Amino acid sequence: MKLRIAWIGRTKEAAIQSLTEEYLKRISRYAQVEGLAVRDEAALLEMCGRGHGRTGKRTYTGKSTLVLLDSRGKQFSSEELARFLAGYQERNPLPLVFAVGPADGFARATRDAAQHEISLGPMTLAHELARVVLLEQIYRAFTILKGHPYHSGH
Repeated sequence: MKLRIAWIGRTKEAAIQSLTEEYLKRISRYAQVEGLAVRDEAALLEMCGRGHGRTGKRTYTGKSTLVLLDSRGKQFSSEELARFLAGYQERNPLPLVFAVGPADGFARATRDAAQHEISLGPMTLAHELARVVLLEQIYRAFTILKGHPYHSGH
């Protein structure tokens, strides 16, 4: 399975960058993973094969599956996220892109281009912190699937 974790904008806090790198390293034990800072939503969509071509018309090349973090998205337990990843891995060879948006959320066009929207819960999180929480939960999901003691079922 190939995962991409994308976020809009540069990381401002050294602690966030450190945690991002740590969880990417941990996830890499279980899947091919890459963390990417993109300049804006247009760049995110282009990376996922959902940009606008030279004619200005929307294009879809199917290069990946896009999952947005959005407060309106579906909430998963850790076990449900693990099942989502396992099911995706079994059924789909395309890279799975998890995207953390800008501080003010994703535009309607970006939400329309995504295949999935997930929420980390009803609380509002700073977008950089949401990235770290997402990474920890992806790591936790893989440990659940592998029976690793990191997740003890609570």
